[in-house]
Amino acid sequence: MEYEQTVTGAPAVSAELAADRRTYLKERSIRYVWFLTAVFGVLTVFFILAFLVKDGILIFAETTPAEFLFGATWNPTGAIPAYGTLPLWVGTILVTIGAMVIAAPLGIACAIVIAELASPRVKAVIKPAVELLAGIPSVVYGFFGLIVLTDFIRVNFSIPSGETWLAGSILLGIMALPTIISVSEDAISAVPKEYREGSLGLGTTRWQTISQVVVPSALSGITAALILGVGRAVGETMAVLMVTGNAPIIPDPIYNILSPIRTLTGTLGIEMGETAIGSAHYHALFGVALLLLFITLAVNLSATMFLGHIHRKQTGTGKGPGRLSLVLEAHRRTIRWGVAAAAFLLVALIVSPLVAVVFALIGVAWRYIPSRIEPHHQQTVAFVLLYGAIAVVLAALAVILGYIVVNGLPAISWEFLTTAPRALGREGGILPAIVGTLCLVAGAIAIALPIGVGAAIYLIEYTRENVLTRIIRTGVDLLNGTPSIVFGLFGFSFLVLYLNFGVSLIAGQVTLALMVLPTVIRTTEEALRSVPDSLRQGSLALGATQWQTISRVVLPSAMPGIITGAILSIGRAAGETAPIMFTAVVFSSRFLPSSLSDPVMALPYHLYILATNVPGADTNQYGTALVLIALVTGIYLVAIALRTHYQKSIRW
Repeated sequence: MEYEQTVTGAPAVSAELAADRRTYLKERSIRYVWFLTAVFGVLTVFFILAFLVKDGILIFAETTPAEFLFGATWNPTGAIPAYGTLPLWVGTILVTIGAMVIAAPLGIACAIVIAELASPRVKAVIKPAVELLAGIPSVVYGFFGLIVLTDFIRVNFSIPSGETWLAGSILLGIMALPTIISVSEDAISAVPKEYREGSLGLGTTRWQTISQVVVPSALSGITAALILGVGRAVGETMAVLMVTGNAPIIPDPIYNILSPIRTLTGTLGIEMGETAIGSAHYHALFGVALLLLFITLAVNLSATMFLGHIHRKQTGTGKGPGRLSLVLEAHRRTIRWGVAAAAFLLVALIVSPLVAVVFALIGVAWRYIPSRIEPHHQQTVAFVLLYGAIAVVLAALAVILGYIVVNGLPAISWEFLTTAPRALGREGGILPAIVGTLCLVAGAIAIALPIGVGAAIYLIEYTRENVLTRIIRTGVDLLNGTPSIVFGLFGFSFLVLYLNFGVSLIAGQVTLALMVLPTVIRTTEEALRSVPDSLRQGSLALGATQWQTISRVVLPSAMPGIITGAILSIGRAAGETAPIMFTAVVFSSRFLPSSLSDPVMALPYHLYILATNVPGADTNQYGTALVLIALVTGIYLVAIALRTHYQKSIRW
């Protein structure tokens, strides 16, 4: 018997089969784990929508959908409650239009300079500056606007208060700039080099090539950038909450930019904390959140469609022009004039005929006057305007940072950094707020990082582009575009009330983790894509399993990008206020958190309360703002330095 077993090798074959089976089961188990992390983003979107619907739909027992959407009065606490959201969403639209009027030309001009004109040395200054602009917390923008911008508007326009539609649009325009610049620059840089060379070879100037070849070729990406900028403006809470006056009225006349207004996000931020749970007012606010979510989802789905079109065009995976595309191309001039006429009528009806005529004259001048100017003179004027846009953006960054640094430095002391607040924050320090912020961020990253990295691994390493991956990526995009205040309401409804976590550190950590999860997924995806396929193929050829290849070859190579994404997520989580307002924070505490069930202080919320509710706390306001901005911008600077280092050092 022993001889037969030795000859046939049955025990050895059996052991080998068992080992193969264990390896197979391990690989399958790992794949399923990463699959679950990938669908987590989609499930989160559905959970948020479900809980908003659960609490928001009950308002229709008090009012009809038509009255809720188009009623002209919002007064839920009146003797006769009124739940009309028309002033709220009109205010949101108006402040967003104003923001885009500022951000769109500046953002596109900056993107053109970075992608087409700037030398490597100039680009090395401009890009980090734009990223720092993105890293400034929204509550710091709001603080600057409340202290400086509104006072400037009040004095120069001789009005009782500078908290106006104009102030909100200026701040939102600055805040939307980094998104527009970044996405537009990517779209312009993706235009094939042959287009530029062919145009220049025909004798055109550089500006003619940019304006008539490069920008039209990148138009889909620029459109997506503008849509994402709109989404950024619509979803902003803290800045508009602090500078728009929060009066639920429609400006009269409608184009009065010096009128106070109130937005959907501002309404949630103001009223949610003081509303009885389960009341009609409570359900009305969830209805407002649902309306806000639908608006932002529509905006971000539109941007996703445009970006998907660009990706298919660049990778050649599209099916070619369909019949509708050919018809649109054939009638492009008619469509263009039709759109211009519709825009003219819309502006005339909503704003004023005078403004519509002014815009029409500008459009005609833009279309016909350049043809009468020499091309090299056109280029000179255009380049001056483009670099002027860059100067405006850098000046905005310098003014905001400079003002806070100059006024905040006198407040910084050892006592300020190491003691608890006293006298409602007018005296003492901010140590509990610093520790609370760090605890919130650490917990959020500990939750988001493994889920986000696992989702990216599944999307890049385990599956090809198909319907499922498109659904997952769409879910991630929608999660990324969800306003931060909606995350806060979802955390309040699901974590604080439904799961009975209460206002606590753990509720804030989970809420922030959901908010930064899309950033982790996207940055990890890009890091994994940057690893050459030859490394994977070499590892597999040597007999390694797929997971061994991923864990020992791909992930170590992609680690710099993963770390950069984690740092960017830390910076975003540290600067957010709206997601933790209803889930985790208290204004003042003399003690550090001792368990996950304790509420905590946080720097953004502490600054918001000091700026809006505590008179006589000027010194500590500036000090808190400086510490917060130093913390967040320091985190972003580390991410920028890491990215630059690895871009220079890695050579595949």
